[in-house]
Amino acid sequence: MKNFAHRGFSGNYPENTMLAFRKALEVGADGIEMDVQLTKDQHLVVIHDERVDRTTNGTGNVRDFTLKELRKLDASYRYTGKMGFNAIPTFEEYCNWVKDTPLITNIELKTGVYPYPGIEEKVWAVLQQYHLENKVIISSFNHESILRMKALAPNLKYGLLTETWLINPGAYTKRVGVACYHPYYGSLTDDVIDEIQKEGIEINTFTVNDEASVKRLRDKGIDIVIGNFPDMVKRVLKGE
Repeated sequence: MKNFAHRGFSGNYPENTMLAFRKALEVGADGIEMDVQLTKDQHLVVIHDERVDRTTNGTGNVRDFTLKELRKLDASYRYTGKMGFNAIPTFEEYCNWVKDTPLITNIELKTGVYPYPGIEEKVWAVLQQYHLENKVIISSFNHESILRMKALAPNLKYGLLTETWLINPGAYTKRVGVACYHPYYGSLTDDVIDEIQKEGIEINTFTVNDEASVKRLRDKGIDIVIGNFPDMVKRVLKGE
């Protein structure tokens, strides 16, 4: 089972910042899960919420800011005075850093609320620029967005995100032609896991933050756990 850091080492550091990504690498994560959106002037940026209010000292929708405006915001807002200023990263900044590491990146296209027309093409162009084609998984709650990007880049690995309890999710994922299913871990009953694995689908689940759940999922043969505490997951996987 692989250990992916949810928005970087977000349990202890400001989520989706270069600091959180570097700290995830330092504690031995196998990969990083992060989120990509588009600015008003069509730049790719790494941030989870469609609004900046929760994680920065600004207010408003990401899509209503230019890149220059967004970069002035402090993405470590809830850690004010503790970790210095941390800007919202650009997707290119992240890719330029991660290309020289062994990390696999789960890129979530944040197209579930706003479709961000053209985001799939922009992400694909950057991945090619930094030669990351074999080091990524592309996921989204918007399954049509996944199919749009799959049409552009059929050889990348893709995952269907969901927080719902689908009927026969393995069969659904296989029918769509996608390799991975990315569910909320609480929906993974034994029967659901069996159905997905029977269809030959990879299970990459979020957001797993307690040792008992990590152990159960490990024992059930889950492929990737995505959590806020990659240090804890590593300890569990090492049997410590």
